[in-house]
Parts: sequence; C-alpha cells; structure tokens
Amino acid sequence: MQDTSPSQPQITFLPLREVCRRVALKKSSIYDGVKRGTFPPPVRVSARAVRWTNTSVDEFIKQKIAASRAGQ
Repeated sequence: MQDTSPSQPQITFLPLREVCRRVALKKSSIYDGVKRGTFPPPVRVSARAVRWTNTSVDEFIKQKIAASRAGQ
C-alpha cells in the first residue's frame, strides 16, 4: 500500500550566511527584523550557535512576495 498523504518538507538548519544569501539581506537587517518580530527567530542549536530552519526562511520569502503583489 502506498502512502498518499502529502509529504512533509524536510527541515534543515541554515547558517546565517546562507540566510543572508537566500533573502538578500545583511546580518544586521536580519537581526533587526528578529528583534522587531518581522523576521523569523533563529533556533539555538548549541551554547554558541544559532541557525534558522529552511521552512521559516522559505515562509518569510513567500510572505514578502505575497505582500509585494498585494500592493500592485
């Protein structure tokens, strides 16, 4: 029997440099957005490291595209 349920996207952790590249923002803009609540917060993966989930970054990008198109 084959599973026909929608597959869940695989969640991976992205380092800040990859987040910057994907959203075309600098580090300071990303952290400012986190502080203001306009960018998804990172996940603490160790005492000294944080990462963002690919799904939260993808959702941020989708929201920006939708907001941009709603204003047209």
